[in-house]
Amino acid sequence: MAELRSYIVLDSLQPQLASFLATTVRGYLPVAGMASLIVEVAPGMEIVPLLDVAVKATSVRPSIQVVERSFGTLEVHSESQADVRQAGQAVLDAMGLQEHDRLSPKIASSQVIRNVDPYQAALINKARYGSMLLAGQTLFIVETQPAAYAALAANEAEKASKVNLIDIRLFGNYGRLYLGGEEADVVVGSEAALKSLEGLPGRDES
Repeated sequence: MAELRSYIVLDSLQPQLASFLATTVRGYLPVAGMASLIVEVAPGMEIVPLLDVAVKATSVRPSIQVVERSFGTLEVHSESQADVRQAGQAVLDAMGLQEHDRLSPKIASSQVIRNVDPYQAALINKARYGSMLLAGQTLFIVETQPAAYAALAANEAEKASKVNLIDIRLFGNYGRLYLGGEEADVVVGSEAALKSLEGLPGRDES
């Protein structure tokens, strides 16, 4: 039986997160304002039949189907929030689980780095798919477990402030979110990101 690690419904994809996904995914490209469902399970191969269930349940479109040795991740989206929630319920029904059976997010680490050195900014920019981090700006990094919860943190941070989305890693053992910009914006965004993770109900990992 598959383990439900992450189950996330985003009611409205924020512009930067939607653009980031459209830059990096292989499936249908989401746009800002769409609702999105992200599910992460173990073992990884179980995500394939679950995506089949999701796309056959409603008119949602898939952007992510990642199969790793340990974990699998899917994302589907639609302009209809009701369709996204129905697809999510179909996935839960197929697993014989409920939303609260997901793992609760853990914050593995978080840092705020002020007045970023230009050389470090250049290193970060070499490996990012989002906005540029400029010298002198403030950087916020958070590591989440399970990995997919980094998307929730990114979306809530963008709702709360004018923070810049530098990069997100949604797969693997840990998720990572990099936010940058003016210090005041990053502080507000980081607080919203952490609050979204700390307040999400779920079960503890056994």
